[in-house]
Order: sequence, then C-alpha cells, then structure tokens
Amino acid sequence: MIRFNQYLKEKYGGRIQKISIDAGFTCPNRDGYVAFGGCTFCNNTSFSPYAMTKQSVEEQIDKSMEFYSKRFKNIKGYIAYFQAFSNTYAPVDKLKEIYDKAMEYPEIIGMSIGTRPDVVPEPVLDLIATYTVEKPEVWIEYGLQTANIKTLRNINRGHGVSEFVDAVLRTKKRPGIKVCAHMIVGLPGDEYEDYIETAKLIAALPIDGIKIHPLHVVKHTVMAKQFANGEFSVLELEEYARIVADLLEHLPDDIIVHRLTGEAGDDELIAPDWCSSKRKMDVLKAIEEAVNRKKEEKKLLKI
Repeated sequence: MIRFNQYLKEKYGGRIQKISIDAGFTCPNRDGYVAFGGCTFCNNTSFSPYAMTKQSVEEQIDKSMEFYSKRFKNIKGYIAYFQAFSNTYAPVDKLKEIYDKAMEYPEIIGMSIGTRPDVVPEPVLDLIATYTVEKPEVWIEYGLQTANIKTLRNINRGHGVSEFVDAVLRTKKRPGIKVCAHMIVGLPGDEYEDYIETAKLIAALPIDGIKIHPLHVVKHTVMAKQFANGEFSVLELEEYARIVADLLEHLPDDIIVHRLTGEAGDDELIAPDWCSSKRKMDVLKAIEEAVNRKKEEKKLLKI
C-alpha cells in the first residue's frame, strides 16, 4: 500500500498540498438530466467545507496558497482539486476556461478532478490530456461508490457499473491521466460481499489510486431522513476498520491510497460520531491496528 502523501513526497522531495476548489458545477442527477435531488447521501458542503463558492477560482487559489505557505514550511507545489459536485459536467470550452485558470500558476503541478463516470465524453478527456504535457499530476477521480447496481439505484446515483468501467478504460487510453476510484463502505443495502466485489472490480481495472470512505450521515440529505426513520444503521468504527483491512488485501500493492476515511464537521454530522473531523486520527489508528492484526493472524497460520 502506497499512501498518496508518501507518493508525492518521494516524487517531489517535499509536501505537495491539495487546494480544494468549488468552480460552481452541478451534477446530472441534480439538474434533471438523469435524475433530480442528487445522491441521497450528498450535502456537498459537508464534504468540501472549505470551498468558497462565491469566489473566483483565482481567489480561492490565492487565498489557499497564502494560508498553506504560512502553515507549512516545506511546500514544493500544489494540486488544484476541483472537488465540489461533477467537475467535468459542462461544455468543453467552459471547462477549458476554468481549468486554464488553475493551470496557469507555476506553483501548481497538476489537478485532481472529482466527477462521475457518466459525464466524461471523449472531447473532455482529450482536453484534460492536454494538461499532462506540462503538469505531471493530472488525476480524474471517479465516484463509483459501490458495484451493487441495486444500491446505486437506491441512492439515486443515476449511473451503473458499466459506465464506470467504460470511463476508466477510455481515460486510460490517454497515458498521462491518472485515475482514482471512490468507494463508500456502509451504504444501505450493501453487505460485506458487496464491499469485496467493489474492491475486486477496482483491482481488475487500470486504476492508479483509491479513496475509501465510511458512510456518514449528514444534515439536509435524503439519507438523514431515512436514518431518522430507522431505515438503516451505520457501522461501528471497529467494524469499518476490519472491512478496510480486508479490502486492502484485494487491491494491488502498487495502488496509491488517497484516503481511508471521510469525515464531516460537528455542525453537519448526524452519525456515526467517529466520523467527526476531530476523530480522523482515531479512525486511521483503528485501521492500522486492524491491518496489523491480520498480519499477525497470517503469521500464526504459517506456524
């Protein structure tokens, strides 16, 4: 397992800081193109609390670089992270205008584009590939969330597994673009076998990185109402840690792990309490302990 920060530090000789950017995008399952209301778990503010929607891309970058340059001494560069909603869901000319604003900064070594697998037509991928000529870290982050098609329908995702596979394969025809897959552990309707199947699917594709998130329920979402009605329960920390340890065994050794948890601020979070932003280190420690236990168990089996 290679951690993203470790990968960047070894490659560039110091800290590379991601800058979260809200460029004003929406999603096709919010505006009616494939559905309305968005994903049932999604209150994007909780996932991107530092994005400054009313500010321009340049203002967000300038303020973030000023902040991080004071906080960290050994910053070697930045990655522009287009995080909020689906950041390829616009005409190519509009996307170029937005991406260009970030890529013009010499301090920025690349970008990470969070999006969905059903909104990356060939012209968009061709555009993104042009940035790899001068910027070495160009990532597209595809939200799969689960390989269970029934769960995808229930969370109003608006796409299936085939769109994800297709998007990954088409993207990797452009050698300079790196792909990161997102999966969520704990979605209502998913069971242990679904988590493993999702990991196996990701492992079978030419994917460079992964983000694993626990489901956490936040305010102002459809899922918040479902949780209040007792329609599903959330995972305990120890259970999540054990599942992640198992998932890592099904992934390639050279995959770059961008995240192993996800959290929200106390003003947004409903459950579970261990997904509070204040407890991030508790989650990572629990995962590390679960991974180490599996290693010890394997040693005992060999004796």
